[in-house]
Amino acid sequence: MKLLGSITSPFVRKVRVVLLEKHIDFELVTDCMTGNPPPIEQYNPLGKIPALVLDDGLCLFDSQVITEYLDGVSPVGHLLPDPTRERILVKRWEALADGILEAGVAIVLELRRPEQERSPAWVERQRGKMDRGLAQMSRELGQRAWCTSDAMNLSDIATGCMLFWLDFRFPDLDWRERHPNLGGLAKKLAQRKSFKETPPNP
Repeated sequence: MKLLGSITSPFVRKVRVVLLEKHIDFELVTDCMTGNPPPIEQYNPLGKIPALVLDDGLCLFDSQVITEYLDGVSPVGHLLPDPTRERILVKRWEALADGILEAGVAIVLELRRPEQERSPAWVERQRGKMDRGLAQMSRELGQRAWCTSDAMNLSDIATGCMLFWLDFRFPDLDWRERHPNLGGLAKKLAQRKSFKETPPNP
């Protein structure tokens, strides 16, 4: 299978980490976003990454769809629980992590606009989403070792990819000082081979 994406995308990194945790072979294609039209549009009509092209030609897009699919195709390293409530709790954490990322990406894109076209109010609104999301995660994590279970699962992977992306794009954000329990989680995840092999810096 082929994964179309960018090294710097936290959504792509989440999929890469899952692929590595599940020991699934894949080819990473990173030259899919340039050109007119960009090649990604041949696979995802929305023109967004990540996109996963399966061996039979079917293309999956949206990181949440892809990660759920991958967990079902290999019994190695089960990352989503089977019982409905436990599964929904993991997907809820993934949605919160992705929402914080989407707010951060919105800020990055806004700050790339010419200064006279930027909206400080828009930036502050997105920062508020990030701050509230991180605070919610910190409250719910509490003193537990992992986000939703007694072992690492997809909720932890999604959270880790989000936190490390904040380090990459918002190095002045003091999330570790404000939420030391999230810092502890990130420290554990950083030791895993799947995270060591997928840094966001090109």
